Amino acid sequence: MTKVLFVCLGNICRSPMAEAIYKAEIAKRNLDWQIDSAATSSWEVGHSAHPGTKKRLRQAGLSSEGLISRQITEADFAKFDWIIGMDQSNVETLQALAPADTTAKIRSYLSVVPGKETAEVPDPYYTGDFEETYQLLQEGIPFWLEVISSEK
Repeated sequence: MTKVLFVCLGNICRSPMAEAIYKAEIAKRNLDWQIDSAATSSWEVGHSAHPGTKKRLRQAGLSSEGLISRQITEADFAKFDWIIGMDQSNVETLQALAPADTTAKIRSYLSVVPGKETAEVPDPYYTGDFEETYQLLQEGIPFWLEVISSEK
């Protein structure tokens, strides 16, 4: 089983949206993947997804059920095969937190999207643009499916 963890600052906007989107994609394709999400900070631990995330997921026919913020743990670095941060700040935090033998698992979400390798998924908590976040996450799906499937 391939295990993928999406990470953002609070785990209430970007990473839970990615979790919901990818769980639906994986189910459609009948892939043996485990999808989860976490935060680099403890600010929102225990809170459900942001109302803007819930609304955009609902519009796409996706559930936000069970999307509760949690902070990444040391055990996550051993458990997950892929740890995907939404922006450079979170990637740098993940690299600083990660045990030395697990840093290769850490990638930036848009790093696999041609022409957007250095771009970031903006935080809609601050921008208010949940649609932009949703579209960028959607754009990455075929590339992540290919990259992860090819490196099993």
